[in-house]
Amino acid sequence: MAPAESPVTPPDFARWKQQGRKISVLTAYDYTTALLLDQAEVDCLLVGDTLGMVVQGHTTTLRVTLDQMIYHVEMVARAAKRALVVADMPFLSYQSSPEQAILSAGRFLKETECRAVKLEGGRRSAATIRALVEADIPIVGHVGLTPQSIRRLGGFKVQRNADEILADAHAVEDAGAFALVLECVPSDVAARVTAELSIPTIGIGAGAGCDGQVLVTPDLLGLFEGFRPRFVRRYAELGDEIRKAAAQYVADVGSGAFPNAQESFQ
Repeated sequence: MAPAESPVTPPDFARWKQQGRKISVLTAYDYTTALLLDQAEVDCLLVGDTLGMVVQGHTTTLRVTLDQMIYHVEMVARAAKRALVVADMPFLSYQSSPEQAILSAGRFLKETECRAVKLEGGRRSAATIRALVEADIPIVGHVGLTPQSIRRLGGFKVQRNADEILADAHAVEDAGAFALVLECVPSDVAARVTAELSIPTIGIGAGAGCDGQVLVTPDLLGLFEGFRPRFVRRYAELGDEIRKAAAQYVADVGSGAFPNAQESFQ
């Protein structure tokens, strides 16, 4: 399916919420995958710091650096013609001050073709979000389970304090973010947040009441087997297919069946 000519922009998110149109978001970390997802007309490609786990093989997202994120965002944004590309702000690229956040986020916009950035935190990040928006940098917020807080939280746990989640969500909206990721919160709480906010909510482990959904693409495709959250639906089992293909290749090389005459130069 050929992608639409007009690229998705932050104002489209607001319009789609008003229309009741659901927003599809997937993660991407490389040119080839981003090209395929863009051709499938995914609305938004998030270059998430989840690459620390599904690409680099770490157990958390904390070791990902700003330079590494820029490297991956540049590839994804070069591939995407329609999808809105959002860059994740990695740990310690924005927490020390709004000034640091502006310089870090500014690098994404100057050194890649991404169109927005995402950062974690509600009330504690509101001043930073406001400063970024005032610098004309489009922002996606992220509340509920915030993976960069994993050491404080003691693990990847569902966040159930509705009052805290609602306060954080309103703080992100009031600061000027154009969308909000809700991660690992009860579906009734996510639905309430979605109803109260004028900006769209993008859920991951937050139920069907959100304005859109996001999944980690290696999870969706069955490529990553180290950790499988309850909220993941696998739409393919490409890990099994890759293993089978590689095993067949090994066998064909060992037997001399590859390459054959048609695959060789004369």
